[in-house]
Amino acid sequence: MKYLPTLAAGLLAGAIAVQLTGAASGHGDGWIKLIDGNYKAADWTEVGKANWEFKDGSLMADKLDGKDPSYLVSKDSYKDFVIQAEFWADDAANSGIFIRCDGREKIGAKECYEVNIFDKRPDPTYGTGAIVDVAKVDPMPKAGGKWNTYEITAKGSQLTVVLNGQKTVDVQDSKHAAGPFALQYGSGVIKFRKVYIKAL
Repeated sequence: MKYLPTLAAGLLAGAIAVQLTGAASGHGDGWIKLIDGNYKAADWTEVGKANWEFKDGSLMADKLDGKDPSYLVSKDSYKDFVIQAEFWADDAANSGIFIRCDGREKIGAKECYEVNIFDKRPDPTYGTGAIVDVAKVDPMPKAGGKWNTYEITAKGSQLTVVLNGQKTVDVQDSKHAAGPFALQYGSGVIKFRKVYIKAL
């Protein structure tokens, strides 16, 4: 009987080790890390100008240089994929993740699918959690003032968006089949960290 506490402790330590190993390898198999403790400007092309800066482990912007929004566009194109991204937005942020863009020179809701981050959008049905002009959210979730997690999946015509564990979009649409994706800065403060993509 005197060995039971030692055995239990050993089993518990083993279980914890397995869990930690699983967590550490969570973005290993097939995942491409685009932002994760570092940021390589060479992995992106900027369209429009903002004061993008990598600071304290996240890529952030809080000021435009001009009137037009700024986009960081991925060098590679993707067809079927999952994106996982953590972002922090203030209440005034107008941002988003644009996927399957038709090209790299012009980015917008007509040229891409725009997964929105915009708590104060005048029409909240296409605000945070929505795909603009494709899939509405009701009620619109709020992202301002905290770290949030997006999981965006595009597989064929099936598009799904999960915000902080809650599915906000599950829709069929085939306007855009493949292309680069982009991170947007429009207004307020936006920060991105732990941005990963995996081809399906």
